[in-house]
Amino acid sequence: MPDQSPKQIALFGGVYSNYLALTAALTDIRNRGIADVYCLGDLGAFGPRPNRVFPLLHQHNVHVVQGNYDDSIGRGLSDCQCGYTDPADNHFAAISYQYTFNNTDPQHRPWMANLPREIRLKINDQRILLCHGSPRKTNEFLWESTTSTAFIEKLHHDHDADVICCTHTGIKWSRRAANDKLFVNVGCLGRPENDGNTNVWYAIVTVGNSSVDVEFVPVHYDHDQLANDMRAEQLPSAFIETIKTGWWTTCLEILPAKERARGRY
Repeated sequence: MPDQSPKQIALFGGVYSNYLALTAALTDIRNRGIADVYCLGDLGAFGPRPNRVFPLLHQHNVHVVQGNYDDSIGRGLSDCQCGYTDPADNHFAAISYQYTFNNTDPQHRPWMANLPREIRLKINDQRILLCHGSPRKTNEFLWESTTSTAFIEKLHHDHDADVICCTHTGIKWSRRAANDKLFVNVGCLGRPENDGNTNVWYAIVTVGNSSVDVEFVPVHYDHDQLANDMRAEQLPSAFIETIKTGWWTTCLEILPAKERARGRY
């Protein structure tokens, strides 16, 4: 008889070159005894020294979904395919992308270009789909305030999944849908989520015999050191302010009204 005991997987997205938060998260995950770890994409962007991320992912056998950044860097495209529409958002996205592209060793690009766009798991009869933005589109933004339960149920139906996990927005959330199906945005490791706190987040999904639960885990890391690294790399002061304060100063125009109202700006 197959083993039906509860199983846990750890998930995070949007590393954004934050090697210090990645190190802290992986340490915490291993200390909890969780063996299976998944990154839902966007290894670079925003932060400094992107090459420091790759050895950590490989050392810890992290399974990685391709994000829009990874596809763009891997294929040498001219922009990040982030999905922004506002000129202010695109201005800072272009700065971030050019820095990341210029500072990512070419040896990593073929690996990034060939990452899977989705990963499917079967755990205790639960069909789990891991993606970056959504199962429909890599750079689709699914925000809690603007994503209806009916739409989530359609995604589960159309993509044959009991659990869907994504990232891309940088703000965690989860919701139960019909028949106890679960949708999870795992948040991101690369920058705080516009709430005035400097920690970042990852998620643990526990799959039991007849239930699936999610726990969001705060990650505290040396954000002052990351800010110093960003300053040394001459990244924009607006990026550094976010790391130091926990408030977003860029990529704000994409935020729906409810999510933006939580912030300082």
